[in-house]
Amino acid sequence: MIQVLIVEDELDIGVLVKNLVNKAGMQAHHIDRGDEALKWIKQNEPDIVVLDLSLPGLSGENICRSVRRFSDIPIIMATAKVEEVDRLIGFELGANDYLCKPYSSKELIARIKNLLRIFYPEQRENQSNIYLEHKQLEVYLDDNRIHLSNVEYKLFSLLYNHPKRVYSREQIIDCIHDEQRDTSDRSVDSLVKKLRKKLKQLDTNHNFIQSVYGVGYRFDPLID
Repeated sequence: MIQVLIVEDELDIGVLVKNLVNKAGMQAHHIDRGDEALKWIKQNEPDIVVLDLSLPGLSGENICRSVRRFSDIPIIMATAKVEEVDRLIGFELGANDYLCKPYSSKELIARIKNLLRIFYPEQRENQSNIYLEHKQLEVYLDDNRIHLSNVEYKLFSLLYNHPKRVYSREQIIDCIHDEQRDTSDRSVDSLVKKLRKKLKQLDTNHNFIQSVYGVGYRFDPLID
């Protein structure tokens, strides 16, 4: 599920935006301090950030500047500053879009979805009803939910985010392990076997991870 971070020091606005984003089918998280927001971004890697500029602890401009040192997460700056120079500064700092307060709920959701289409084109390809919960390391389909180990989640997330793309065992090893370690092709096969067994709890009739003989594995979405 798409994770949206709302950074807004005005509680009523933050709660309102959070509810709007949740109703739009995404998962929103609200933080009212700039320093806490930057820490949360580093730890949780949201898919998109809606960022106010006037914040206690750390300004929105400094958050944007810091985030751009380690991430390309799309950022929408939301502020009462309406002068052209303010918007230009925001873009120079690395913002991807600029929303002037007060803004309508429809415009906010439209801008979020537009950036998601640009930055995460695989979400358009992946029309699966299966969803991932990053923080809980969980995968769910309708009312069924399974918990994965850290390495199982990394593997499934890799395949899930690139449906139909085939990954070799060597590519899988490189992507799911943070450091070089003695990992064999056989260990990848064993990991896939365990993951498949868990995924069967979601749908016994569908094989989400398919083998491509002589090449590797790919994710096959469950389409409506």
